[in-house]
Amino acid sequence: MGILDAMSDMCACPTVRTRRHIKKRPQLETVEMKVRIDCEGCERRIRKAVDGIRGVTGVEVLPKQNKVAVTGYIDDPAKLMRRVARKTGKKVEPWPYVPYDVVPHPYAPGAYDKKAPPGYVRNVVADPDAAPLARASSTEVKYTSAFSDENPNAACAVM
Repeated sequence: MGILDAMSDMCACPTVRTRRHIKKRPQLETVEMKVRIDCEGCERRIRKAVDGIRGVTGVEVLPKQNKVAVTGYIDDPAKLMRRVARKTGKKVEPWPYVPYDVVPHPYAPGAYDKKAPPGYVRNVVADPDAAPLARASSTEVKYTSAFSDENPNAACAVM
């Protein structure tokens, strides 16, 4: 505890700011959104809508994947998505896909999506309705590990 902190504790002045009253700055984060991008004009409108927001340091637009990644010190990602939707007139939603390797059963009926970019599937791990379909049950794990190449003696125990 420094001398200034000790003096500010003694003095009950409301104008003196201590460390407790200082507002924390938001952390650097990346917000990924799915936005339908048809042409270069759409891409320009999205960039223009995002550039006006305070705290944004970078914008990456991937038109082939319909993906917009905004990097910066963003207070509220929902507010950012609402602004992009209002300025562009397009439907904006959070990026619903994860890499193929994250989901145990990527071809399960809630994970596989024909519209997903290559190498991506829907994020069903967080979805409570589709999660049981995409996760391996204990009996599936038992049977698949019985005939694995990592354990050569497992097949002998079955036979």
